[in-house]
Amino acid sequence: MEGCRLSVKDLACRRGERLLFRGLGFELNAGEALQVAGPNGTGKSSLLRILAGLLGPFAGTLERIGAIGLVDERPALDEHLPLGRALDFWARIDAPAPPAPDLGLNPLMDVPVRFLSTGQRKRAALARLVRQQAPVWLLDEPLNGLDSEAARTCEALVADHCANGGLAVVASHQPFRLEGMKTLHLADFTLPLPGGEGIEGWGSAAEGRASALASSTPTQPPPQGGGE
Repeated sequence: MEGCRLSVKDLACRRGERLLFRGLGFELNAGEALQVAGPNGTGKSSLLRILAGLLGPFAGTLERIGAIGLVDERPALDEHLPLGRALDFWARIDAPAPPAPDLGLNPLMDVPVRFLSTGQRKRAALARLVRQQAPVWLLDEPLNGLDSEAARTCEALVADHCANGGLAVVASHQPFRLEGMKTLHLADFTLPLPGGEGIEGWGSAAEGRASALASSTPTQPPPQGGGE
């Protein structure tokens, strides 16, 4: 597997008029995994979209080495195709690729993607992720919709990926069991909600820089898109 690395410094994310987080930083190298923890709406999905290059940060820097594989609530599978054909489309693009992991998908191969449940879609997205062979995995709420057996399989896939030289960022409000996994709590980088709103009085130099950025009017409108 090719080399991989993620390095984030003083990252801030703004969606509309709200600054979701600021001063966020971490570094991951090959073999390491990080869980981004926090309740819905705190910016977990937005952070993963920034890491994937789908959303621009409001402030800060990002260094990324290695191809990205992203699993979120929007699996890149043709809704009108049977699952087998939808996965075969990506198999041709990702080839040569290892066999898909056993995620209980064989009985579903003739079922159109639009008829799959949330958990079935998630399992299909994980199967495609493994075949993609990207060294950097970004997983947004990967355990949502999975039963306990499928959840343990997902955790094992991430463990194997890291053991083979990949790295993973898992955004989840649920516990994700992986030995040696680091944890980043988004609450440590979020702003007070109305009643204590504003971005002043953070105290540190990094917060002061982010406060100045947030109080100014950007020359271009902030990127728009889905996610938290």
